[in-house]
Amino acid sequence: MTIIVIGGMIGAGKTSVAKIIAEALESEVFYENVDDNHILPLFYTASAEEQAAKRYPFLLQLEFLSSRFSNIKDALINQDNVLDRSIYEDWYFCKVNNDLGNISDTEFHIYEKLLNNMMEELDELPKKSPDLMVYLTGSFETIIHRIGMRGRDFEQDPKLMNYYYTLWSGYDDWVENYYSASQVLTIDIDRYDVVNNPEDAESVIEMVKAKLADLRIEQIASQSK
Repeated sequence: MTIIVIGGMIGAGKTSVAKIIAEALESEVFYENVDDNHILPLFYTASAEEQAAKRYPFLLQLEFLSSRFSNIKDALINQDNVLDRSIYEDWYFCKVNNDLGNISDTEFHIYEKLLNNMMEELDELPKKSPDLMVYLTGSFETIIHRIGMRGRDFEQDPKLMNYYYTLWSGYDDWVENYYSASQVLTIDIDRYDVVNNPEDAESVIEMVKAKLADLRIEQIASQSK
């Protein structure tokens, strides 16, 4: 039973990487709830006054938290799954929005209590965490280019640049110093383009397979001690 989570910045290509890894490993993919999320466009397009009145950032965070909790529970119970982003990254997005003033301190406190309760429930499952995070990282220029290429109108407003940059600038640090649910395989998206280059896609698949093989060797060695 192998659980892989795909992590990374908005626009990094998580969905595409999740798809190719799942196909290679004959796994199911749990996709991030974007297309059916009616709050997401409002988060990007509402005015500052509307954001303050309607609390769209907080509502969006709760919506994502709920769907990611459902996904990780289903993935941990079933066999061999890949998750297009997971509950483990959710806190980072909430913290950034709290730092930017989009989510109040009171809302952030409520969010953390909900998240902690959810994580305690996950600890009761037979399998408690993923085996591997495949983390997609790259330059800010590549991120912005890919956000533009995928063409979601509500993501294109130049006023979002500060938000994107703030998320991007702290992401590597969060993965390196705060994420602890599993081991991490880092993929440089400036180097590998799995959508437009089949050779790059195959290279990423081989790196994932090699990392999983190493993890199995480590698990066997640990069990034999």
